[in-house]
Amino acid sequence: MIKFFRKIRHNLLSDGKTGNYFKYAIGEIVLVMIGILLALQVNNWNEIRKQNKTEKEFLSSVKNDLKQDKAFIQLIIEQIEPRIDAYETLNKNLTILYKHDRKSLDSIFKIYFKSQRTFYPIFGSYESALSGNQLTIFRNKELLQRVVKLYNSTYDRLIDNGQILDERWAFLSKKYSYERRTGHFRDMTPEQLTIFLDDLYHHFAQMDWYLKQLKLASTEIEKINGESETNK
Repeated sequence: MIKFFRKIRHNLLSDGKTGNYFKYAIGEIVLVMIGILLALQVNNWNEIRKQNKTEKEFLSSVKNDLKQDKAFIQLIIEQIEPRIDAYETLNKNLTILYKHDRKSLDSIFKIYFKSQRTFYPIFGSYESALSGNQLTIFRNKELLQRVVKLYNSTYDRLIDNGQILDERWAFLSKKYSYERRTGHFRDMTPEQLTIFLDDLYHHFAQMDWYLKQLKLASTEIEKINGESETNK
């Protein structure tokens, strides 16, 4: 093709057709510019296509991670809620149950002192996109902001609160290891019963706050997964 254009230019100059030569030269420049613009446009289309593909793959991967996170959160919520009820019963009726119904007291104690689990999210897909600097190219900025808020704010807060809850649980379960081991409430004075409720309260208060944060995270996950469905 280049040899063809050169031959035309050579013929025009040889025949002395300078005016036609300049017209041809301008036309050739225009054609070259059009070719460059088309090439740039095709390249832009390819880049947009790649970005769209990357964004869809990211949303699909994050959605799968969040489904597992939500299932884990729901499991923990189902473990915590009976313990909340157990605490409220103990807080109101501990003295009466201790004096008149030790069997019921032991049963309630077992509910509260079941093994504790705290939430830790799956970070794989999010951290992969973050380390690859992919988040900046995504078009759906509103959905992206939701995802970033979930991982960088809500999840961070959950992890921190979970660690505090684990610390309080470790103290509580160690101090009342006899009850946990035997399944029976030991003999206590009224002062010791008060101390027991105080110890229980510090763990309960953190657990109640943690439960609210879990439910908040679950709601955020639902919104993200619902919005990602509409963006397929």
